[in-house]
Amino acid sequence: MKDRVTPEFIRAVPKSDLHLHLDGSLRLKTLIELAREAKVKLPSFSEAGLRKLVFKDSYRDLPEYLHGFMYTCAVLQDLENLSRAAQELVEDNAAEGVRYIEVRFAPQLHVTATTGVRDVVRAVAAGLAAGAKAHNNSKTVKSGEDVPFRYGMILCAMRRFKKGMSPYFADMLRLMEHAPKDEVFAAASLELARAGVELSVEGLPVVGFDLAGEEAGFPPADHWAAYQYAHNHFIRKTVHAGEAYGPESIWQAITQCHANRIGHGTFLFAQDMIQDPKIEDRKRYVEDLTNYMASQRIGVEVCVTSNLQTIPSLKSISAHPIRRMIDSGLAVSICTDNRLISNTTVSRELELVVEGAKVSRAELRRLIVAGFKGAFFHGSFADKRAFVEAVERRYEMLESRA
Repeated sequence: MKDRVTPEFIRAVPKSDLHLHLDGSLRLKTLIELAREAKVKLPSFSEAGLRKLVFKDSYRDLPEYLHGFMYTCAVLQDLENLSRAAQELVEDNAAEGVRYIEVRFAPQLHVTATTGVRDVVRAVAAGLAAGAKAHNNSKTVKSGEDVPFRYGMILCAMRRFKKGMSPYFADMLRLMEHAPKDEVFAAASLELARAGVELSVEGLPVVGFDLAGEEAGFPPADHWAAYQYAHNHFIRKTVHAGEAYGPESIWQAITQCHANRIGHGTFLFAQDMIQDPKIEDRKRYVEDLTNYMASQRIGVEVCVTSNLQTIPSLKSISAHPIRRMIDSGLAVSICTDNRLISNTTVSRELELVVEGAKVSRAELRRLIVAGFKGAFFHGSFADKRAFVEAVERRYEMLESRA
């Protein structure tokens, strides 16, 4: 293989995406079609218009970035639409060489007056299965030349919510109107964890539990009961942490929520964001946390484009901590976060990291394999090991031809 890692090679090799939000990853064409059907008013009904007005390459701030979700969530209040979005997401990933995804979504956001959390999860699962069918029935997969497409679902609890976000959240706030808000948020998370365990026992590929939403002021420890329930029932855990808060948030996610992986972790090294006055040696705290995560193989789901779009202090990839994460031996996987909102793909994210963080050929291979090894995976460990080995063989074969 030549010294230069080409876009063609990156696109060809098997890849994974462990941090992928369903409601942030619709096809733009599908969003427009579903909006017309559901009579959802969009700022524009052309793809070019929406790219100019909503789904941009760069954003002023996080609120502008999040603005697009009001439209995607509005069209995902129908079970058929959820299934379609999930199916197309698999098809789009498979087309660019991705062979494993973990689709995360907040089922409680998609509940209606006639559907519940379990209906929503089953609809997404059906779409994922339909999307994987064509690839997995292909001649290249059946012959063993290519690897099958595998997937899992991660259920997202919300750090905080308002009545207008969904009928489910409105009911929760009404029923617990006299309780402190943090208790209401925690109760919703625990209900979701229970539903996730139940559906997992049913055989659905619910592989993980997540906590998303506004990080500052809403610590992961508030949702301890939900995470403990998931932990007690062998559901793996990830937490959005270190995205808008410092190292303490990441450590709390690990110690209080049993996090197997961290979503983003962008401010892992930000000593100046440590707030606990008891932590006198901030440099040592960050070093110890980093070494702990590296030694325990607690994965970091890095979404470079999304970070550059939502964190004003990050002006370029060279300012992103991805290079330091790699040098620290962390189990880093490269993810998209939101394919539509960030206008990206797994291949594009890898290209950006290779060029911007000066990633070598050996490091690229480790990054890609780390994504598969860090997968929560629906199946036995033996099945996962066989899958990873198949990925490595496929990678080596393509590398030898490059």
